[in-house]
Amino acid sequence: MNKTLIYFFQLLKFRLSISVVFSAITGYFLGINQIDFLQLFYLIFGGFLVVGSANSFNQIIERDRDKFMKRTSSRPLPRKKLSVFSATIFAIIIGFLGVSMLYFINPNCAYYGFGSIILYVFLYTPLKRFSPISLFVGAIPGAIPFLLGWVAATGKFELAAGVLFAIQFFWQFPHFIAISWIQHEDYKKAGFKMMIGNEKGRISVIVSIITSICLMTVSILPYFVHVPGLSLSNFGFITVLCLNILFLIRSIQLLSNQDDFSAKRLMMSSFIYLPLLQITLIIDKYFLIT
Repeated sequence: MNKTLIYFFQLLKFRLSISVVFSAITGYFLGINQIDFLQLFYLIFGGFLVVGSANSFNQIIERDRDKFMKRTSSRPLPRKKLSVFSATIFAIIIGFLGVSMLYFINPNCAYYGFGSIILYVFLYTPLKRFSPISLFVGAIPGAIPFLLGWVAATGKFELAAGVLFAIQFFWQFPHFIAISWIQHEDYKKAGFKMMIGNEKGRISVIVSIITSICLMTVSILPYFVHVPGLSLSNFGFITVLCLNILFLIRSIQLLSNQDDFSAKRLMMSSFIYLPLLQITLIIDKYFLIT
């Protein structure tokens, strides 16, 4: 493969984009009664291009800071393997294509897709340099894919879409607090203020615990409250509850130990938690709910 194409591909953050699209697919299958494969095709590729566009713009804006962090110093823009102009044109084109594909599903999908790019690029990305409030702002576009799938399936925002949005919204706080803890020194070198309380300590972990409890509450809500289109069987309730308890324990362990090892365990648990929860919801709908 041509090296230039590889560099453009790296702008997409492929693994991150795929994980985000997986959330959208899960939301779609939870909302749909009959699969429309053309619709699903537009959701997968449109969603991927929208996320890839946001990731590309993020790297363009942060190119001078990325070179200070080990994790990002090998990206194509800090290494000057791509020009800012070509990267910008690439981000605009794939963003336009992605939003257009989402529009073919329904206009609401396009609005959410375009809104996620705007929030991620023009609010979250610059805020990282000034305040940890960026975690809250970034959690909004980060939570849109789960509800985007539901909106693709139903054409409208409903209570169930709000529940799915809230699940992914609250999940992001323990996830990013763990990452910010592990990458704290690198973030400081690059001038990013990602750690709540500015230093590793109790404040950020308490936020992680509180949001984990909120996550647990909203995740099991469909078992106790009628949410049209979204239900939990006894099996689903027990499984989701156990996942949340184990996830919460990781935050409590970080509060107790306040070390990088516990932060890494929390981070790894966050990677495992979300897809397992989403798969559980799918299994519950198609095989267990009667």
